[in-house]
Amino acid sequence: MGEGFIFPITLPVMNNILRKIEEMQNEIVDFTKRMISIKAVNPAFGGKGEETRAEWLEKKLKEICDEVKRYDAMDENGLKRPNLVGIIFGENRERTLWIISHMDTVPEGDLSLWTHNPYEPVVKDGKIYGRGTLDDGQGIVTSYFAAKAIVGSKKRPKYNLGLVFVADEEAGSRYGVHYLMDKNLFMRNDLIVVPDSGNSDGSFIEIAEKGAAWLKITTLGKQAHASMPQLGLNAHRIAMKFALKVDEYLHKKYSLRDPLFEPPESTFEITKKEKNVGNINTIPGTDVFYFDFRILPHYNVDDVIDDVKKIAKDMSEETGAKINVDIVQKSDPSKTDGGSEVVLKLKNALRDLRGIDAKIGGIGGGTVAAAFRRIGIPAVVWMTADDVEHQPDEFCRIKNCIEDAKVFAYLAMR
Repeated sequence: MGEGFIFPITLPVMNNILRKIEEMQNEIVDFTKRMISIKAVNPAFGGKGEETRAEWLEKKLKEICDEVKRYDAMDENGLKRPNLVGIIFGENRERTLWIISHMDTVPEGDLSLWTHNPYEPVVKDGKIYGRGTLDDGQGIVTSYFAAKAIVGSKKRPKYNLGLVFVADEEAGSRYGVHYLMDKNLFMRNDLIVVPDSGNSDGSFIEIAEKGAAWLKITTLGKQAHASMPQLGLNAHRIAMKFALKVDEYLHKKYSLRDPLFEPPESTFEITKKEKNVGNINTIPGTDVFYFDFRILPHYNVDDVIDDVKKIAKDMSEETGAKINVDIVQKSDPSKTDGGSEVVLKLKNALRDLRGIDAKIGGIGGGTVAAAFRRIGIPAVVWMTADDVEHQPDEFCRIKNCIEDAKVFAYLAMR
C-alpha cells in the first residue's frame, strides 16, 4: 500500500478491513450462488424481471445498512420493477460515494451451449459459472462485501456509502436509473462508480461511451407460394438487400477512428431476426430484423438514423415494398473528464492496492454511468472482468470479487 495518504482511520484498521474481505471468501461464493439462482431476466427479453431477486437482496441490505429504501416502478406490462438503495452513513453526510449495479440479466440463450445449468451456479477452477455472475452480479457482490467489511470494522466511511441495485439496465434503464433520477437522490458533488465493465487485470477505467441506436426494420411485401414468385413480393429478399445496403453505406460514411475507444470505430451490426413464415414453400410477405449501432461522439446519432430512413424510403419506391424504420432505443454519447475527482481517486486506489497505473478510455457498450454524465455528475465504470458477459458459460472469478471489494472499501474509507 502506498504511503503519504491520510485516512479517516488508522492504517492497521484499513488493513483489517481488507483482511476481513479475504476472510469472507466462502460467504462471497455462497452469496453469489444464491443470488444467481434467482432468475432475473429482463421482461424486454421475455423474462419475469427483478422482483424476486430484489426481495432477497433487500433483506441482505437491511443486515448491513443504516437505511434501505425501495423504489418500485411499474412497467408497461404491469410488472413491478424494484430499485434498491442502501446507505451507510459517513463521517461527512453531505456527499455520497455511490456504487451502482444492476439486478437484471439477459436471457441464457441456447442452453445446449452451456456446460452447466445457467441458474444452478457451479464453482470450478476459481470461477463461478452462471447467467449474470459477471453482468452484473459481480458488481452487486463486490459493493456489498466492501460495505459489510466496513460495517464489521465498527468504523464509518469518509462519506456516505450508497449501494444502488437497479432494474432494467439491459433494456435502457427506463424503469431503473432513469426512474431513480426523478427522486433527487444524487447530488452534483457525489462520486459515482459503476462496476459493469472492465478488463482482466483492472487496469482500464471507462470514462466515455459511444452513442447508440437500436432500430427495428419491418419490410412489408406480399405473401405467395414459393413456386409462383411472380404473384408475390418477397419481403425477406428485399430486407436482406436493404440490410446490406445500409451496412455498406454507414461503414463508408461514418469511418472515423478514435483511439480513446475500443473498438476505435463506430459499429453498425445487423442483429436479431424475427420469424417470418413457418414453412419453406411460402414467400414471406412480412420480414422483421434489427440493427444495433454504436456511434462515435464525432457524429450525431440522429443523422445516422436519418440516413437509414432515407435509404428505406428510396428502396421502398424502388421495390414497391414498404420498409418501416422504428427506434427501439437511442442514446447520445457521454464522457467524464479524465481529471475529475472520481477518476483520480480510483486511479490512486488501483496504484496503492495493486501497483497499477490505470488507463482511461471509452467503450461501445452502454452503462448507467451515461445517465449521470448527461446531468453533469462525473461517473466512472470499472471492474476486473473477463470478456464473457452475455455469453454461454458466463463466469466471474472469485479472486476478482475479493480484490474489487477491497478497492471499493478503500475508496470509501480513504
